[in-house]
Amino acid sequence: MAEADKGGEELPVPIDDGACNHLRRRRVPAMSLASTAGEKVDLSALKGTSVVYVYPRIGHPDQPPGPEWADIPGAKGCTPEACGFRDHNLEWRALGVRVFGLSAQPLAEQHEAHERLGLTFDLLNDSDLAFATALELPTFEFKGQTYIQRLTLVVEKGVITKVFYPVFPPGEHAAEVAAWLEGNR
Repeated sequence: MAEADKGGEELPVPIDDGACNHLRRRRVPAMSLASTAGEKVDLSALKGTSVVYVYPRIGHPDQPPGPEWADIPGAKGCTPEACGFRDHNLEWRALGVRVFGLSAQPLAEQHEAHERLGLTFDLLNDSDLAFATALELPTFEFKGQTYIQRLTLVVEKGVITKVFYPVFPPGEHAAEVAAWLEGNR
């Protein structure tokens, strides 16, 4: 089944295959992840509430992944999703929530996307898939690369309290997360 995204393109809708059912109430692993701010972030040690949206890869306009990328349910839409989280920056501040994007995408590509899109939050790097493996996050293969499937974790003092999976449409997901947080505070 396909559904139109905001750009009018038909994208396959991801289904809930149960791949994230084990995550709620689970403690995030204690590990340092490189960030686009040049710092190491250990999500298990953060106080308060953090939103960690996990995405496959933010594309670059000069390097399209190919038309078959759009055929993978949940693969396309990382740029609109990142911009949605950026555009809700005032809500995150009002809620006292820290937002992070997380991907296995190379850190240099994350730096470029962070700058180009004017993101107001850090992107975290899991290029060795250590975080994804420790939490048993769902992944998929494309052209010899492993990508983490799109999902979002709400983390309270190191414990996952909410999981959004599957995420669709990605461009509207930040509003969905903000509404959930506002209703559950």
